[in-house]
Amino acid sequence: MSLATRLKPAGPTGFGANSTAEKVTEGLSLKGKTVLVTGCSSGLGAESCRVLSLRGAHVLGTARTREGAERFCAGLQNRATGLACELSDPASVRSCATQIRDAGYKLDAIICNAGIMATPALQQASGYELQFFTNHVAHFLLVTSLLDSIASDGRIVVVSSSYHKFAPKGGIQFDNLSGGRGYSPWAAYGQSKLANILFAKELQRQFAGSKKLAMSVHPGVIPTKLARNTGSAGQRLLNMLAPVFLKTVQQGAATQLFAAVHPGAAVMGGAYLADCNAVRSSRHTVDPILARKLWDVSERIVREL
Repeated sequence: MSLATRLKPAGPTGFGANSTAEKVTEGLSLKGKTVLVTGCSSGLGAESCRVLSLRGAHVLGTARTREGAERFCAGLQNRATGLACELSDPASVRSCATQIRDAGYKLDAIICNAGIMATPALQQASGYELQFFTNHVAHFLLVTSLLDSIASDGRIVVVSSSYHKFAPKGGIQFDNLSGGRGYSPWAAYGQSKLANILFAKELQRQFAGSKKLAMSVHPGVIPTKLARNTGSAGQRLLNMLAPVFLKTVQQGAATQLFAAVHPGAAVMGGAYLADCNAVRSSRHTVDPILARKLWDVSERIVREL
C-alpha cells in the first residue's frame, strides 16, 4: 500500500483508494453468476478473475491465445473457461462472441479490462490507430455482439483512465482515427480512454427502462505490464514511485469489481468511478451528442471490418 493511498479517506460507498478487490467483494456470494473478463492472464484482469472465482463466480477469461487463457483459468479456484480474444483481430473478437452465444451463457457482467497504452510509434489495426482500435473498437464489437447474452440485470464495466482528460482538443478526432494525420502516443491513449467512457455513457442511455447497467472506471495508476511501452526507464520510474504514489494490483482491481458485482453500484449506471466511488470526468464525457456520434461511427467501423 502506497503512502498516498493510505492518506486518502474512504468515500460515500465506504470504500476508497485503500480498498482491495477482496475487500469490496467480502461477504458476497457470486455462485451461479457468470462474468466475462478480457485480458485475464496478467495485471488487473488476473486479480479480477482470481477474486471473482474466489467468490464463486464462473469466470470466462479471455487472452490473446486460447492456450494462454486456459492455462490461467486452470489455476482459478472455481469453474473458469478460457477463451481466445485477440482485440486487434476482429475475427478473433467475433469468434469469442460466437462461442459465448453458442454455449448459451447468460452474462451477469462483462469487464472490458484489456488494453494497451502509449505505443511509441504509430501502429494500426484494420486501418485504425491501434490504441483506439484495441481499447475501444474491439470492446465495442465484443459487447454489442453479446447484448442478447446479457442477463436482465447484467452490468457492463469499461476500464478507462484519468488520462481521458488528455484526449485531443475536441475529444475524438473523427477525421484522424487512423492516426495518419498526426500521432502522439499519450494523446492517442487519452482519446481511446475517452472513447471508453463515452461508450459506457451511451450504452447506459440505451439501457434506460431496464435493470442493465453500464459504467466506466479509472483503476488508478498501477505498475503493471500496461506500462511496458514506456520503456525500461519508464518502468523503473514507476517501480520507484510505487511505494509512495501508486496502487497495488489488488487495490487497482477493486473499482472494476465494485462496479461489476457490488450491490452499492446498482445506482451508478452511466457513472465514471474511481476508488470505488462516482467522480467527475472531463466535459467531453458528458456530451451526449459526442457519445452518440462515437456510437454511430463505431457501428459503421465494425460493419466494415
